[in-house]
Amino acid sequence: MGRYSTSYRMNRVFRPDRAALVVPIDHGLVWGRVKQLEAPVQVMKRFLTEDVTGFMVSTGIVKASEVEMAAAPQMARILAIDAFWPTSAPATGTGTLVASVEDAVRLGVDCVKLLLPWNVNDAEKVLYCQRIGTVVSEAAKWQMPVMVEPVFLNTPRSPEIVEAELEVARVAYDLGADIIKITFPGPDATAKLCAELDIPVVVAGGPLSGDAKSTLKDVTDAIAAGAQGVVVGRKVWQRPEDETSWLIGEMAKATRSAFTRRW
Repeated sequence: MGRYSTSYRMNRVFRPDRAALVVPIDHGLVWGRVKQLEAPVQVMKRFLTEDVTGFMVSTGIVKASEVEMAAAPQMARILAIDAFWPTSAPATGTGTLVASVEDAVRLGVDCVKLLLPWNVNDAEKVLYCQRIGTVVSEAAKWQMPVMVEPVFLNTPRSPEIVEAELEVARVAYDLGADIIKITFPGPDATAKLCAELDIPVVVAGGPLSGDAKSTLKDVTDAIAAGAQGVVVGRKVWQRPEDETSWLIGEMAKATRSAFTRRW
């Protein structure tokens, strides 16, 4: 029997009958005008008619889509509240909060999300841990779930990096994250992480690569391994529209057929 959350917002992010299928459109925060995401609210409108469970957004997108989202109350929203620049130079770059937990509550979102880059300098690691700890403390006052994303920025995904991300996921857990978002480390490592931490793990799609069938396999494998959701953006909205609709439909089936609720 799983451990079920009684938090209102957590139950909006994670429905009882399926894994979350979240479309992130917050990329402009760190990368500016991303290809196929030049008009983010238009991308959101495209996916409002698809079988997804919500969006990962920025403050600007929330403000620009209030009418549409008020008419689609079933959709969850996860607000990115920090950023890092430049992602191409993690050793010298800087992270910062760009919104507060209070902003998130006022905007009516269901969760806040922060990065936890670990190929940064030691001083930056200290600042990240301090920021995340402060956000976790503030979020508890409002019952706002906190998602933390361990990541090695601008680094090829070797077996060593995948293993290292699992280590940083433990740091995120100990800082008080309610949800861990991690780039898919393979089914075995996903199952291991879910069993060890016993909090919801969601798997990120990452950059556009491979064909639609390989993306579908990764998503299905991640959910079957215990992931409570997937966050897939560039791998869907950078594909041709007819292919995207097929892929979303198949991923939505997997969120129900391969899913076991475990928290």
